[in-house]
Amino acid sequence: MALRTRVTELLGIEHPIVMGGLTFYGRAELASAVSNAGGLGMLTALTQSSPEALAAEIARCREMTDRPFGVNLTILPTIDPVPYDAYRRAIIEGGVTVVETAGRNPAPHVEDLRAHGVKVIHKCASVRHALAAERMGVDVISIDGFECAGHPGEEDIGGLVLIPAAADRVTIPMIASGGFADGRGLAAALALGADGINMGTRFCATAEAPAHPAIKDFLVANDERATNLIFRSLRNTARVAKNRVSDEAVARLSAPGAGFETVAELVSGKRGREALVSGDVDGGIIWAGQAQGLIHDAPPCAELIARIVAEAEAIIDTRLTGMRA
Repeated sequence: MALRTRVTELLGIEHPIVMGGLTFYGRAELASAVSNAGGLGMLTALTQSSPEALAAEIARCREMTDRPFGVNLTILPTIDPVPYDAYRRAIIEGGVTVVETAGRNPAPHVEDLRAHGVKVIHKCASVRHALAAERMGVDVISIDGFECAGHPGEEDIGGLVLIPAAADRVTIPMIASGGFADGRGLAAALALGADGINMGTRFCATAEAPAHPAIKDFLVANDERATNLIFRSLRNTARVAKNRVSDEAVARLSAPGAGFETVAELVSGKRGREALVSGDVDGGIIWAGQAQGLIHDAPPCAELIARIVAEAEAIIDTRLTGMRA
């Protein structure tokens, strides 16, 4: 069985489930497993050290799946310039058909990507940004509720309100993001007006996720309370897993006038990557959302996606239908 939506039709996928653009995790092993299971796997461009490395990873992923997969291109303010144009060229020349943009304004990339037949998903944390992206010409909106891992914006609107608020005004296909981990969430997202879901934290706890088993056990053991919001005072809020490092980052930034330099060594990407590889759950920042409270195992992606779709179908076909008088 499969749930057919505007997203499955547009992106050429079997199930309306998209893998989030995951720093460190967004490599061929996990992306291909999600795609082979009928979802849309996602490589993360900036997880690769250069555009040339991304091109090689795209080729490696294509050897592991014959189904569609995408590339996340997150546009961030950085100290050292990032060759975004070269990353975009690697995506186009690699024959990738879907790109997820996130972060800053994607306008410099959208026209070129679409001119080469690439479908563009843009991740937004507010309705007004979603409408701006739609006017810009993107193909799909991924609307990101406050429950999410990563950057939920500064307006603190949860998905239960944000998703239908966006659906009321956005006319192009829309993916619901933030807090999704099971079939109940997929059924709810469809009921709220979305055409599919985006899952990040949930895919970090799967057999194919390229992290140490201790990290997966950590995510499974955590509940929905086990996150911290860091960088709040800097107006760059980020939701991460609660551990000693993120606790310390919150404490340091609570001091009057504290700036990013007070936590730079705590939150460095290098330190976080080392933690994920070594399995040291207190070794660095571990990105995770409130969906941790819905994660109870770390199965293969094929098992997880089949379970989610079957659960959603059962809810739609049996539970909800059975409530009608």
